[in-house]
Amino acid sequence: MKILVTAFDPFGGESVNAAQEALARLPERVAGAEIVKLTVPTVFGACVEPVIRAVEAHAPDAVLCLGQAAGRRALTPERAALNVDDARIPDNAGDQPTDQPIVPGGPAAYFATLPVKAMVRAIRAAGLPADVSNSAGTFVCNHLMYGLLHYLAETRPGTPGGFLHVPAAAGQGDLFLLPPEDASRGVAAAITAIVDFLRGN
Repeated sequence: MKILVTAFDPFGGESVNAAQEALARLPERVAGAEIVKLTVPTVFGACVEPVIRAVEAHAPDAVLCLGQAAGRRALTPERAALNVDDARIPDNAGDQPTDQPIVPGGPAAYFATLPVKAMVRAIRAAGLPADVSNSAGTFVCNHLMYGLLHYLAETRPGTPGGFLHVPAAAGQGDLFLLPPEDASRGVAAAITAIVDFLRGN
């Protein structure tokens, strides 16, 4: 079994990304599944294609994308992605779209096809804070989640995908709300729930 896990590079003038740090600390195998790691740019127009290429190259059994959420105090699997880009700050290419559809004419939203509540239970069982989030925002994280789920729905409907936000300190530069080792342990717990889901457990 193979799970593709992605994270973004630092953005917004910061030197680290909490999700990228968690990804870097993930072991090569979790719950018997091989972990394929990928870092993608925090750029609206350049984040989806590398993930699609990785899916086509590795044919993973599931895809979990990670992002950093300033101000959240828990690891938060996302329930849905909206078909809209509406950026409060520019991305790493200086783009700042407002009220723009991600896929013109596409569905208004996609629901994650990963077991988000089981992921929350697994993270909590590992002794870490977790909650289901109903909004991935309207920045690049949501853009990637929507783009991934649209691609999977159109071309690989049997491959589940979704998104998980890692908490980060709001407006405090490089500070983490969870130590990267704990965040990585929480992501590994979520992946274990995904593996159980894939195995029908």
